[in-house]
Amino acid sequence: MASFNAIAAVSRAILGLLEDSYPRSLFGRLEFSLVHPAVFDETQAARASDGVTLCLWCVTPNGTLRQRGPRLATDGRRFRPSLPLDLHYLITPWANNVEKQQRMLGWLVRRLADMAVLPAAELNRRLDINDVFAADEQVELVQDAPVVADWLAIWDKLKPRLQSSALYLARGIAIDSDIPMAEGDPVTERRFDFLSPRSET
Repeated sequence: MASFNAIAAVSRAILGLLEDSYPRSLFGRLEFSLVHPAVFDETQAARASDGVTLCLWCVTPNGTLRQRGPRLATDGRRFRPSLPLDLHYLITPWANNVEKQQRMLGWLVRRLADMAVLPAAELNRRLDINDVFAADEQVELVQDAPVVADWLAIWDKLKPRLQSSALYLARGIAIDSDIPMAEGDPVTERRFDFLSPRSET
C-alpha cells in the first residue's frame, strides 16, 4: 500500500517515462511538465517551447476496491482500511505546427499503451522519497473514455483554449491510513454455556 505521496509519485512517473523515451530526432527539444488547468488560459505562442503537459483534473474513489478490510502491517498491527483512488489525467502535446502536434499525440498514446503497468521501482524513483509504494505494488494506466457529461465538464473548465488531448486513468492507487484500529484485550479464557432444553408440560 502507498503513502499519501502516491498521487505525486504516479504523476511524476508518467511524465518522467515519457520524457526519457520520446524520439528527440523527430520532435527536437520538448518540455515536459505537470500543470494546473490554468495552463489552458495560455496561447501556444506564449509558451517558451513545444512540449507535453500532464494535468490531473479529477480524483475519484475506485469502486471495485472500495470495500476493503483493515490494513494489516508486517508487525501484526491493524490500521483503518486503505483508500483506493483512481487518478484522471489530461495529457496534451503543445506545438505551433498542427501536424507536429498531432504526430506528438500519436506517439504519446502509443507510448502510454506500451507502459500500461507502472511497477513500484518506477513509481518510487521520481520523487525524493523512495518508499512511497511497497515493492510488490503496481499501478495500471489505461486510456479513459469519459461519458459525454464528463467531457463537457472538462471542455467548460478549459475553454476556450483546450488543445487536442488524450484522457488517461491511473487505477487503484491505495493510500494507507496511519490510524490504528481499536483492539480488544486478548482472549485468555473460553466459556461454553449451554441452555437446558425446555421441559415439556
